Amino acid sequence: MYKTFRNILLIGFLLAFGFQYETQGQSYDEKLYDAVQWRSIGPHRGGRSATAVGVKSERNTFYFGATGGGVWKTTDGGKTWENVSDGFFGGSIGAVAVSESDPNILYVGGGEKTVRGNVSYGYGFWKSADAGKTWTHLGMEETRFVSRIRIHPSNPDIVYAAVLGDIFKPTDMRGVYKSVDGGKTWERTLFVSPTAGAVDLVIDPKNPLVMFATTWEVKRTPYSLESGGPGSKMFKSTDGGENWTDISSNKGLPSGLLGIIGVTISPVNSNRIWAIIENLDGGVFRSDDGGATWEKTNDDRNLRQRAWYYSRIYADTKSDSTVYVLNVSYHKSTDGGKTFKSANAPHGDHHDLWIDPNDNQRMVMADDGGAQVSFDGGTSWTTYFNQPTAQFYRVTTDNHFPYRIYGAQQDNSTLRISHRNEGSGITEEDWEESAGSESGWLAVDPLDNDIVYGGNYGGLLQMLNHRTGAARNVNVYPDNPMGHGAEGMKYRFQWNFPIFFSPHNPKVLYTTSNQFHRSTNGGQSWETFSPDLTRNAKEKLGPSGGPITKDNTSVEYYSTIFAATESPVQQGVLWAGSDDGLVHVSKDNGKTWENVTPKELPEWTQVNSMEGHPFEAGGLYFAATAYKNGDFAPYLFKTTDYGKTWTKIVNGINAQHFTRVVRADPVKKGILYAGTETGMYISFNDGADWKPFQLNLPIVPITDLAIKQNNLIAATQGRSFWIIDDLTVIHQLNDQIAAKPFHLYKPQDSYRIDGVKRESKTAGTNRPGGVLVYFHLKDSAREELRIEFLDKAGNLIREFSSKGIEKDTLKYKLGANEFNWNLRVPDAKGFEGIIMWSGPLRGPKVVPGEYIVKLTVDGKSEQQSFKVLPDLRYEASQEDLQAQYDFLLQVRDKLTETHEAIISIRQYRDKLNALATEKPGQKRRIEPVVKSITAIEQELYQTQNRSGQDPLNFPIRLNNKLAHLNVIVGTGEWRPTDGAEAVRVEITRQIDVQLAKFRDIEKNQISKLLDINDLSQPISKK
Repeated sequence: MYKTFRNILLIGFLLAFGFQYETQGQSYDEKLYDAVQWRSIGPHRGGRSATAVGVKSERNTFYFGATGGGVWKTTDGGKTWENVSDGFFGGSIGAVAVSESDPNILYVGGGEKTVRGNVSYGYGFWKSADAGKTWTHLGMEETRFVSRIRIHPSNPDIVYAAVLGDIFKPTDMRGVYKSVDGGKTWERTLFVSPTAGAVDLVIDPKNPLVMFATTWEVKRTPYSLESGGPGSKMFKSTDGGENWTDISSNKGLPSGLLGIIGVTISPVNSNRIWAIIENLDGGVFRSDDGGATWEKTNDDRNLRQRAWYYSRIYADTKSDSTVYVLNVSYHKSTDGGKTFKSANAPHGDHHDLWIDPNDNQRMVMADDGGAQVSFDGGTSWTTYFNQPTAQFYRVTTDNHFPYRIYGAQQDNSTLRISHRNEGSGITEEDWEESAGSESGWLAVDPLDNDIVYGGNYGGLLQMLNHRTGAARNVNVYPDNPMGHGAEGMKYRFQWNFPIFFSPHNPKVLYTTSNQFHRSTNGGQSWETFSPDLTRNAKEKLGPSGGPITKDNTSVEYYSTIFAATESPVQQGVLWAGSDDGLVHVSKDNGKTWENVTPKELPEWTQVNSMEGHPFEAGGLYFAATAYKNGDFAPYLFKTTDYGKTWTKIVNGINAQHFTRVVRADPVKKGILYAGTETGMYISFNDGADWKPFQLNLPIVPITDLAIKQNNLIAATQGRSFWIIDDLTVIHQLNDQIAAKPFHLYKPQDSYRIDGVKRESKTAGTNRPGGVLVYFHLKDSAREELRIEFLDKAGNLIREFSSKGIEKDTLKYKLGANEFNWNLRVPDAKGFEGIIMWSGPLRGPKVVPGEYIVKLTVDGKSEQQSFKVLPDLRYEASQEDLQAQYDFLLQVRDKLTETHEAIISIRQYRDKLNALATEKPGQKRRIEPVVKSITAIEQELYQTQNRSGQDPLNFPIRLNNKLAHLNVIVGTGEWRPTDGAEAVRVEITRQIDVQLAKFRDIEKNQISKLLDINDLSQPISKK
């Protein structure tokens, strides 16, 4: 019996997989800039999940594993979800298991069983002993894909794992593994072959010595999926998984080649076993004698279509006649598996189901939309629009203001999403479906942001007019290839084929198959202007799916142009990179092409992304992947001489972090960004050396990057979109800054847009409004740290201090810091208990122009200039905005004057009443004064307001009417209307009448009773 013992400590794993890094060459301490953080913008629309489980003893607690996005937990029955693996591990999750005897104990296996074209592996086994708060790594990294974990019902130290292994190449690390010491060591107890791993595993709930396991011979290559072979079998153990008996040929089971097999045991009747089997004569099979003999009960193809993607079966926990089969729909039988009724969770494409052993109406489903919970047996389910686990292939942006981000979400639609708004989160209101579908590139018409072109499988190329809703399919050659291999296609379009506009001619739209195509009339006609720029490998162009069930959706179409671009510097310099490892260039707008493939690029390696050099006409960077050949090494190359010579640029990138994308900073020459399967990297020296750029980004595959307005946007495979809002800090880094005791970075010019940054479980994180200021500190301030904002003449506008100003204390930390100023001057003064109806006291935003920020640390200062830019959604002139500012400042100042008077009135009244109590003889003299100033207060403010809705009952007074102009005039970017100015003048006049009365009483009556020499000091009795 073959045994594997885990002797790798956690630190060994971290070093092996790159969670600790060492680099050489030019670099900067991350503490100089780590206040620059990634922001998750969503969408909160679930991506694929292959595993979900509930906690038997906690009704509202469930977990699921995202494919690429880590482990998620809900404690409110699926209303909200929270990631619990961040900070420990991430990536694709194949199995999550919770101990029934101790719900604090969880085991997780990495790597998804749903091995579709964009499949991602995992990072071995992990264990939590505190319900997901902290995790311990259990090694076994080379398992790659773990499809099931089962825990002994009464002893959580006994745990089993079904390991598919590396689906890209033969390996001995496959089969069923067992641990009896809580995962410290593992023993392989079932092994079939280097090409067949374990895919399903069940324990008899009544007798944990009895187990069933299935193995699956499956392989993915860059050009094919093969499901089925002699290694696909079913096994039974009666000694707790120590020994296994092959029961694949037992009476009643199908003969011939087997593929994937799902198996389940009835918790009600241990002799009743069901299996869903991929076979030419496959379907649902049932045994009523513990697996000794079987009968086929159902062969409906709806239950076994695309068998490799589904083939899961589950026995009901209360009825031995009820069984579920998962596929595109899920199917329920109440007659022992003979007939089935179909249903759907909210998304469809179902992959895992957990049914509560105590309550068969309580369940959780994992599908292509994440996880959804039901408490009524599937009649209703929770939403999947609360999980930011979307998988995106590519990312691009438009020129709208504020700009929008575009991508195709696997298992869903394409969409465009606002990168910021004026609210407190990025919600469903901020995104909409766009052109094409789940797998395509998107390209936005440079002349019209509402015209979008999107792709999908089958060579679909669609134009969508967002303004009108009109759509048009403009495929280059609309010959539907569905179900066929690529060998007969006139043009081979992979399902993720490039679509992009020329950076020089906005009328030219490019797309690629195995050849280059372009249109100058929106797809009405296409010019094919290149030869076949691939290897045209005939032997690799056949049907995909395997020996039993074919699966041809163009995912596995090979010898296609997978990446392409036009130089941003020189028009007509075109580049093509194929998925079979070729690079071509044309320097004459496509008339002639030259094969310039780097000699160091292994054959059959997929060129995944290309980036035209932003400063060199003959320059190109590209990223390539070979992981589907079993090679997980990074491949990044650059040239500046049209491909005559190439430099491989991977120094500092972990040897297991295969590269998906590289982008060049268009502002600072030499800064590069790379996205890999396991995270982000940055180079400050044109790729000579790399270092991590992970910051707060979770461990997740990075599929694409885009740079827009000094923002860096990442498309992820499992965690939706993330964005860094300010790359200018990175641009400014140098050795002098690193040596200084503190440094104030020059802020990025900022638009006059509001917005609130607030973390949420159901919405993306918004960018805060105003300007983001970054600074670095080596040591804490001994006395004071102060930030001041001034106009260009040096006049103070706003200040913040670590000592506190008006109860607002500036907080900071050692290292890099971010500070956000919302561009508003100080608010109008309020008073305790004030209740206003649509009458904010906020100060206005400063007008567009040049400003200064000043940082002072213990008396030593640095300052930087920056610009405030107008909100481009409005056509207001500088004079209009100045008029708006002056108006709102007048409102603010009058409100402050009014409220200071009310504060004084209340102070006087308290002192006068106290004086009347102390000196009864003064009462007749004091009472009229108190009555008079109270009447003034009541004219200025509705003193009967005690709750937020009280103004509906007690009419608002002058201060509220004036403050309401902050809403009327402060909304948008407009010159105040004549009506607003008339109201301001009139209300100000009425306020001034009351203030004049008050000042007269104060001077001629109150001053005779109280000391009013200094109103800012406590009032003393006369």
